Amino acid sequence: MPEPDKHVAERLKFAVEIAREAGDMTLRHFRRADLQVDRKADSSPVTVADRSAEELLRARIQNRFETDGIIGEEFGEVVGKSSFKWILDPIDGTKSFIHGVPLYTTLVAVLRDSAPQVGVVHAPAVGETVWAAKGGGCWYQPAAHAEPRAARVSEIATLNESLLLTTEVASFTTYRNPDAMTAFLTLQNAARLTRTWGDGFGYLMVATGRAEIMIDPAMNIWDAAPLQTIIEEAGGIFSDWQGNPTIDAGEAVATNGRVSEEVLAVTRKFERRV
Repeated sequence: MPEPDKHVAERLKFAVEIAREAGDMTLRHFRRADLQVDRKADSSPVTVADRSAEELLRARIQNRFETDGIIGEEFGEVVGKSSFKWILDPIDGTKSFIHGVPLYTTLVAVLRDSAPQVGVVHAPAVGETVWAAKGGGCWYQPAAHAEPRAARVSEIATLNESLLLTTEVASFTTYRNPDAMTAFLTLQNAARLTRTWGDGFGYLMVATGRAEIMIDPAMNIWDAAPLQTIIEEAGGIFSDWQGNPTIDAGEAVATNGRVSEEVLAVTRKFERRV
C-alpha cells in the first residue's frame, strides 16, 4: 500500500493532535450543571464547548498552515490559497453532550482539491481515537496511553448477523420523503441488533469492527468529511444511499463492505426529496 505524501502525512499528525486538544477542552464543560444550551437558527443546540473547541482548532490550523482553507460548523468558511481545506466539527453529537452521554466526538478532516485525504474521529469522554490518511491505512487508539493498532472492519458477511447503528430514528421522516422510514424499518427487521449509538461514534464503531452498518439520512459536510477516508482505509465502504462514494450527498451509509449490497438493495429505493 502506498504511503501518503509528506504534505498529507504532516496534516494527519497535526489533525490527530488538535482533535485531542479540542476534545480536552470539551471535557471541561461536559456534565457541568451550569452548562448553557443555546439554539441556532435551525433550532439545533449549541454550547460554549462547541464554540470554544472550534476556536481552538481554527487558531491552531491558521498558525501552522496559514494558507489552508477552513470550514467549521460554528463559524463558517475561511477561503484558503493552498489546495488543502480543513473541515471541522468540534462536537459531533451535541445532543449527547448536553445530556451527559459520553458518545460525542470531535471530527477533523482535510481535503485536497476537494478530495478527502485525512480523517480523525476522537471521542474524548471515552478516550477513543480513530484516524486515517488516504493510502496510509486506518489506525485506532482505544485509550489515551494505549498503543495504536490497525483498525479493520468486521468480517460479518450477512445482514442478519449485523449490528445496525443510526443517529436518530425520527430523522428518517424529518429529512427525507416519509417513505424512507420503511428503509430503516426494513434494515432494522433484517439486522441482528439495532442501536442509536450514532453520530461520529457510530462510524468509529464500524471502522473498528464493532458494528457492521451505520446509516444517516441527513448529514452536513462537517459530519461526513472525515468518514470516507476512515471507513475505506479500514476496509469498508462509505457512500450515499445510492452507493456513490461521496461526502457531499447530505446522507451516508457506512458498512464493513461485506453486507454493503444487502443494505444498498434497500436504500437505493429511496431517493432524497428535500
